[in-house]
Amino acid sequence: MKKIEIVLIISLFILNVSCKSQETQEAQIVWDTWGVPHIYADTVEDLFFQQGWAQMNNHANLILELYGSSRGKGAEYWGQSKLQNDMLIHTLGFEELAEEWKTQQDPEIKTMYQAFVDGMNAYAQANPETIDDKNKVVLPLTSKDVNMHSMYVIFTRFIGGNDLGLVQEWPDMGSNAYAIGPKRSTSGNAMLVQNPHLPWFQEFLFFESNLNLGGKNMYGTTLVGFPGIAIGFNENLGWSHTDNTIDNADTYELELKDGGYVLDGEVKQFEASNKTIKIKQENGSLINQEIPLLKTIHGPVVNKKDDKVLALRMVGLDRPNMFLQWWRMINSNNFNEFESALKMAQIPFWNVMYADKQGEIFYLFNGLVPKRNEDAWSYWDRIIPGGKSADIWTEVHSYQDLPKVKNPKDGWLQNANDPPWTSTIPMTLNPDDYPGYMAPQYMPFRPQRSARMLIEDESITFEELVEYKLSTRLEFADRILDDLFAAIDASDSEKAKEAKIVLENWDREADADSKGMLLFYNWSNKFNVWRNSNYIESWSMEKPNTTPDGLSNPERAVSLLEQVAIEIETKFGSLETPWGDYYKINYNGKNLPGNGIDGSLGVFRVAWPGSADDDYMYIGGGDSWVSIIEFDEQVKAKVLLSYGNATQKNSPHNGDQLELFSKKEMRDAWFTQEAIKANTKRIEKLSEIKQ
Repeated sequence: MKKIEIVLIISLFILNVSCKSQETQEAQIVWDTWGVPHIYADTVEDLFFQQGWAQMNNHANLILELYGSSRGKGAEYWGQSKLQNDMLIHTLGFEELAEEWKTQQDPEIKTMYQAFVDGMNAYAQANPETIDDKNKVVLPLTSKDVNMHSMYVIFTRFIGGNDLGLVQEWPDMGSNAYAIGPKRSTSGNAMLVQNPHLPWFQEFLFFESNLNLGGKNMYGTTLVGFPGIAIGFNENLGWSHTDNTIDNADTYELELKDGGYVLDGEVKQFEASNKTIKIKQENGSLINQEIPLLKTIHGPVVNKKDDKVLALRMVGLDRPNMFLQWWRMINSNNFNEFESALKMAQIPFWNVMYADKQGEIFYLFNGLVPKRNEDAWSYWDRIIPGGKSADIWTEVHSYQDLPKVKNPKDGWLQNANDPPWTSTIPMTLNPDDYPGYMAPQYMPFRPQRSARMLIEDESITFEELVEYKLSTRLEFADRILDDLFAAIDASDSEKAKEAKIVLENWDREADADSKGMLLFYNWSNKFNVWRNSNYIESWSMEKPNTTPDGLSNPERAVSLLEQVAIEIETKFGSLETPWGDYYKINYNGKNLPGNGIDGSLGVFRVAWPGSADDDYMYIGGGDSWVSIIEFDEQVKAKVLLSYGNATQKNSPHNGDQLELFSKKEMRDAWFTQEAIKANTKRIEKLSEIKQ
């Protein structure tokens, strides 16, 4: 009898536990106090439906504006100001390409896309009051919108960005990434730093989420309007992306003749067509404007002037499964699985920096590099005379051909948008082993600072890694101030000597309370950090992290400092004005002291200027998503999404993390069930959402 009772009690206990387990796995969105959705589902459809719902909850109007623009219908929806953007999209043929991709894409990605837009449409239908009237015209959204928006961002902002001139407004669009192996880690655990730098607006904003598919726990971020996770980690591994120095788009200058263009000495006819764009007028009416479209064997014509045209050729137009590759990456459990995902070669841009619980670290110069007939980087880093068909590449290098480093002997890897050769110091990769067009050779001050912090610390703790990520110390100041001080001492400028005292007392950092940063920043701008002729010793591959050095014209350097000192004293009243009194965060009504600067001065904590007025300069971009991860038995992570996880006007999360940014602080990533439960603000169940 007692045995039966015991068995019955055990059975009831197991049943109760099982019910509770099923209850925790119910499809639902658990919103935490930072506006981060923790999304639970047992099917891919339910997971991405809820992610679409969650993104609309935080970014409904932004998503509609982005998708409407990426359709090439911005002028139709919102007027003349969007016309140039529409013309670009139609010139590049994204609408037609989206139809091609739809037929070529893996069934799994189609499922993800459809569920994602279904969730967004469901949110819009259930919450019409959250959407501005002017944006409702974009509804309903379709999976084609996901394709066209991803094309717009990836091809015009990254792959073809330099050639199209679209990314040049921002001085340091890029990223930082670290992978620390057990050999260099105090705890013996691998660690990873994720740190993309993008503008703080529009299509460049990130969305943070935690996805849990049938118990598989995944955390990270992607650009608003994108499904899944593009930079992330799970319980076993993680990766980050940085903009790489890849050249995978070329602009060709073609000579016009007899209604066509000249190729190999003969006239070749354009593939010509027309597109009609509707333009909304101030009175609400629509007018039609027909735009001519020309294609060459090189690619579409993107500009025309006098007797010549420019044609653009880009990689990746034949790779429709980018988001499936990211999905495979975040679902990987070990390096072999992760590398199998990388070998899909669907992501045409961005370095990959990787670390995992097994202690593996890895760097890949990822992307689609064209196989070219001319070996020299300089041959392709220009507008190419388009008269030779031999210059029209048709193939790309395989995964095996790309520069990569796994588990280097010094136990660390870094990338701060420098070429792959300096991912380790001393260098592991030899550029002579690769085609000359693979990547250029240089190492600016930011990656030099990046490498220095790791070189100088043979046993790095998690806390130190956080400190390094937030460091605003200027590598350029450490490099040049001794030479500048010697030049001042040799001069008879009293104003320069006065400025020298301020710079000697300065902490060489760009913190809000740093006195001397304002003086040094203004001097550096006049000096021109990038000009090789300013230095006695130019940058060299033999001494990549200690050159350039020395002042080639000390008198000029002193004269510039004297000018700057007079200007600052006149405007601010003191040479010791704290940096944060001038450099500000001005975002969604928040006005806070800033820190950091663009990376040209060798600052790892990047926050570049976006605008200025008579009194202040304001941060416009830089550190966006920041995550420091340690792969212990239980993953530990500190994160920050600088501008917050929402853009909806009335959301409490629109700018709510900026105070942490201003104070150089981070927050815990709530990755475990216990942490999520302790910080839950509200829960939305899928069964209720779909009612």
